[in-house]
Amino acid sequence: MKVFRFPSAYSILFLIIVFMAIQTWIIPAGKYQVETNEALGREVPIAGTYGEVDSNPQGVKEILLAPISGFYDPDTYLANGIDVAFFILIIGGFLAVVTKTGAIDSGIAKVTAALKGREQLLIPILMFLFSLGGTIYGMAEESLAFYPLILPVMIAAGYDSVTAVSVILVGAGLGTLGSTVNPFATVIASDAAGISFTSGITLRLVIYVLGLGICIAYVMRYAAKVKADPTCSIVAEMHESNREHFLSQRDETISSELTGSQKIILLLFLVAFGVMIYGVSVAGWWMAQMSALFLVASIATAFIARMSEQEFTNTFVDGARDLLGVALVIGIARGIVTIMNDGMITDTLLYWSEQAVSGLSSVMFINVMYWIEIVLSFFVPSSSGLAVLSMPIMAPLAEFSGVGRDLVVTAYQSASGIVNFITPTSGVVMGALAIGRVPYERWLKFIWPLLLIITVFLTIALSAGTMFE
Repeated sequence: MKVFRFPSAYSILFLIIVFMAIQTWIIPAGKYQVETNEALGREVPIAGTYGEVDSNPQGVKEILLAPISGFYDPDTYLANGIDVAFFILIIGGFLAVVTKTGAIDSGIAKVTAALKGREQLLIPILMFLFSLGGTIYGMAEESLAFYPLILPVMIAAGYDSVTAVSVILVGAGLGTLGSTVNPFATVIASDAAGISFTSGITLRLVIYVLGLGICIAYVMRYAAKVKADPTCSIVAEMHESNREHFLSQRDETISSELTGSQKIILLLFLVAFGVMIYGVSVAGWWMAQMSALFLVASIATAFIARMSEQEFTNTFVDGARDLLGVALVIGIARGIVTIMNDGMITDTLLYWSEQAVSGLSSVMFINVMYWIEIVLSFFVPSSSGLAVLSMPIMAPLAEFSGVGRDLVVTAYQSASGIVNFITPTSGVVMGALAIGRVPYERWLKFIWPLLLIITVFLTIALSAGTMFE
């Protein structure tokens, strides 16, 4: 008798593509009229202008092209997810080159020795740092670069891959959920709603601080159980294979003393990530610039380690190959949005949402809107894309229920943030789980109690927010 095995991330995403293609035959096609928002530099929908249009149902050809369209538009050749996928491959090559020098192994040994008996401190410190990236600039795709670094450290400290993944994914995710000055969520949504992004920042700070405390406590509780008894791990049967995979090149007897060149390489390693964070948050960088940064850092690392040209190129290509599956996940996930947009059903879902919240009381309005944004977030995993799509419609409706537009922005980013812990349409989520070797259904088993706690917390916070308008 065969035991049922949960489908891989690739199968799940392709099944969602098929499902959404079927919906384009069922859901009426429609479009809002749009106008150019000078502040955002893009077109936004105009409330009250929705109308049905000729349908464009997606068939077998579109379904088969969707994973390709997820990388780039085959008609216009405009990039979709190909820049993110390429960045992942570059990161894989960079990390392989750095690992080849032994600097990572010695660094892990040094950190593990320094925190002997206090390994649990890694969790709140790292989650806080990643949450800062989330609340300040919406750390998402760029967080994928940190998983191959954090995973060996956490596993060497006695935890499992779920702990390592949650430190980054939950940490950065909660920061994005509680965004304060995040330009890709709070600022864009506030501009689209016609208000200053500082409006409502007090409530968002409360959500960020208390929400982060809840998440840290949850992850630390799980991690303590796993460290005390590895069989308590959600991925207990993968314990040995994960240690072999993530620590395969790490000699347990390796010295924690770093050579001079290894110190320079680790410094270069840290500087590269620091430059990346600065570039994204301040200099307006995105995937092309970040890819170039890590390509240059790879070459510099090989030069410092005195690698031969052949050794460098072979190592770099092998590292890129290790993350090829993650890069493929990115494109397939983007293909879902392509099917919806080409099938003309995205605006229809937004119109139905507009009708659902009209005429509600303030508390009911903000909570119903929160759940509507949750549903929309599954289909539009881009926080900036969802903001531009929904805020011009939802923000004006709030005034009829006595709700401030700033609270609508807070509800939107809270909903988008909580969905981005689990949505299979997000290359960030599926990519992180693929790197961490955490099956999707195991991640759901781990995260659902936390999602329930955070949802109750957000319901209370948003409801209380209506009383202080």
